[in-house]
Amino acid sequence: MPANLPRARRRPPPAAPTLDHRTAGHDEQEPQLYTPAEAAARLRVPESWLRRRAGRRQIPCTFLGKHLRFSPADLAAIIAAAAQPPTGRRGTRRRRHPAGDLPHPDSHASITPAPDTDRAETTPWPG
Repeated sequence: MPANLPRARRRPPPAAPTLDHRTAGHDEQEPQLYTPAEAAARLRVPESWLRRRAGRRQIPCTFLGKHLRFSPADLAAIIAAAAQPPTGRRGTRRRRHPAGDLPHPDSHASITPAPDTDRAETTPWPG
């Protein structure tokens, strides 16, 4: 019989590295995509506003199947679009004056009574 040699200990297989869902498979050049909740938090707007605008295709977004996501470039474009001056022209608001109180008496045509004339003299019909 062979001599009693110490048995080699079995080592457990190396543990699979745990993957963080935020860094899983991401290197520095791969784009980061944000969920609507994360994007809304970054933009400080309601998530419902973001989803509604994205559904109408009014803001840039990315659809992965039915899942809505936003890239950093999408968020930058949303911010840039909001920073532009509004288009169109709002009607000017008229200033209301109290009834009977006009700002300047000369600003409106004055109403003067018609001169008193005898209608009988100016009427072409015999009367």
